[in-house]
Amino acid sequence: MATQTLDETHQTQMEVTEQNQTTSKDTANLLPSVENTENILGQDEVKVESNPDLTHQEVMNIVRTSLGQVLQDPLLCDLPSDVTTEEINLQLALEYGQAMTVNVRRQDGEVLPVVVLQGGTVEDLKQALKRHIVMKQKREGNIRAISWRYTWRTYWLAFQGQKLDDDNRKIKDYGIRNKDEICFMKRLNTKEIGY
Repeated sequence: MATQTLDETHQTQMEVTEQNQTTSKDTANLLPSVENTENILGQDEVKVESNPDLTHQEVMNIVRTSLGQVLQDPLLCDLPSDVTTEEINLQLALEYGQAMTVNVRRQDGEVLPVVVLQGGTVEDLKQALKRHIVMKQKREGNIRAISWRYTWRTYWLAFQGQKLDDDNRKIKDYGIRNKDEICFMKRLNTKEIGY
């Protein structure tokens, strides 16, 4: 199983290399060195395959060490040490202009940088926000459950005063671009009030 994870990481690096060959010379210098990545991953792959008696914890330590070495690359250096494959893919998409960062301002003033693919919908933004908050809580050791159903029933996401009320609409249709800020807006009760 650990070899499979290393193979997936290796595959991701190979995809980066293929994309590197099609980019300009300026951005090519930012990408990980294929030879260095192969050396790092190859050494640990040999350790795992040559010693089938490794415990799960030992294999996880090898994987963490390998990821730590890969994450020293300038392209990936701002990712946390317990990064997920999805976070790596989103960071690479961001670097290639295939994704954008949307800053979500919470009611308490905290701003959360959320990465969403360029063609993403409002639902994709909500899922990315949920993923960001859950990972943030996990990394901080905070295990407080959030009712997302309640959250979306109580608040809209809003951009420049405009409610993002259609989950299937693309966020760029609302005029949201890279590094734009959206916020939570309290939903008003729409029930008719009789006098």
